Amino acid sequence: MKFYCEVFTKNFLPAIRAIIAENLTEKHGLTQIEAAKKMGLTQAAISHYLRSKRGAKAYNILKQNGDVLSYIEKLAELIYQGKGATKEAYEYVCKICEWIRLRKEIIDEVANVDEEIMFPDKHED
Repeated sequence: MKFYCEVFTKNFLPAIRAIIAENLTEKHGLTQIEAAKKMGLTQAAISHYLRSKRGAKAYNILKQNGDVLSYIEKLAELIYQGKGATKEAYEYVCKICEWIRLRKEIIDEVANVDEEIMFPDKHED
């Protein structure tokens, strides 16, 4: 058995980080070093995310859905403004996580987990 949080972290978080890194470098014109500082990562990690080596399937799915993409873009904007470690940013992370959690068909398509996934009953504040 796997916990949903494990599946999210392994399969979706890299894609979310890639979208945020892309947003910071393309929309806001930051260098990889500047984006890395804002995201609390290394420049090498940003480079890796921008090349989409991990999370490519999830990246494509998330980029194609306007609802979740809107949450990710709002989170990227908060990170750009230096507000990545705020309650507001945390709430967007929760919205992204919940959006994915409620779409088990997407999880099955991306995660390829042969064992049961244990999901939380509901989002707790």
